[in-house]
Amino acid sequence: MSAQPAHLRVPGEPRVPRTVDGIAAALHGRRMEFCRELGQVPLGRAEAVLCRWWCEGMLDIDPGADRIREAALEGALAIVALADVLDRQEAGGAAPVC
Repeated sequence: MSAQPAHLRVPGEPRVPRTVDGIAAALHGRRMEFCRELGQVPLGRAEAVLCRWWCEGMLDIDPGADRIREAALEGALAIVALADVLDRQEAGGAAPVC
């Protein structure tokens, strides 16, 4: 399974499927690191590991990833309250935040 390019994805579906295969496919060159971490984590922490790596995969396939990373390192990334993100997602029917 592979991550869908933005122009081929189904509206309302996340760009990276929220599955182990979907996350692994989206990770550019870090698939083994993801699998190793997931394989070593206690079951009670597996969901947190999947959530973190799903976010990494979403960033990896984002065409603006370099710009986002640069802005974060410079402290120029926009700050938004989590409540605002959740409200926006709920209104748009988007996939839940981890």
